[in-house]
Amino acid sequence: METFQPGITINKYSPFVKEIRKRIFYSIIIFVIAALAGFFFYEEIIKFLINFLSLKGVNIVFTSPFQFINLAISCGIASGLVVVFPILIFQTLTFLKPALKDAEYKMIVRPLPLSIILFLSGFSFGFFIMKWQIEIFLKQATSLGIGNILDISNLLSTVLMVSALMGVAFQFPIIIFLMMRIGIIKHHNLTKQRLWVYLGSFMFAVLLPADSILVDVLLSLPLIILFELTLILNRFFERRKSA
Repeated sequence: METFQPGITINKYSPFVKEIRKRIFYSIIIFVIAALAGFFFYEEIIKFLINFLSLKGVNIVFTSPFQFINLAISCGIASGLVVVFPILIFQTLTFLKPALKDAEYKMIVRPLPLSIILFLSGFSFGFFIMKWQIEIFLKQATSLGIGNILDISNLLSTVLMVSALMGVAFQFPIIIFLMMRIGIIKHHNLTKQRLWVYLGSFMFAVLLPADSILVDVLLSLPLIILFELTLILNRFFERRKSA
């Protein structure tokens, strides 16, 4: 009968623990450097966003004497996350590679370029939809002769939040596709739940801080389209495999 020996167990896993610590420490350093850069250059970031959103001539105000600090911190955190996200993916894959079979590793690595493209597409789509909504708001206010005052902190926070969450939402087709390929989810079962997926997509859009039914519909449409494309792509691979 084998006896439990704590010392041997700790020594067995200590190289893995040290490797994880080293990779986490490296990622934290990169995040801090990028966050500090975003914090100190937040004025350039804010000016770029204001110009890109076509907010010139609009009454943009601070509603708190400490709001510029919050903006600087938000820009720093956003910059850090954007820079460290691909590094975290790379660190995770290089750490897991020795423990995975070639087929398993390839299954995880192959969708990564598409995952990045989908994230950027979702982020850009959310950003342009918010830009479009702001332009409509400004045109309506001008046509009605109504003045407008925009809280810069709330405005940019809302735009960035919607854009980032849309980028994340665009990752779900890849997750669903991998789960179908592995066999966790069956194609025909997912097809039967199509209406629930549609409803879930719309509810996700409703929960975003966009504050417009029309925008909610527009934000949910690409999620539904991506879901249908995922089903079509999986059906293609199933037929190819059976042939």
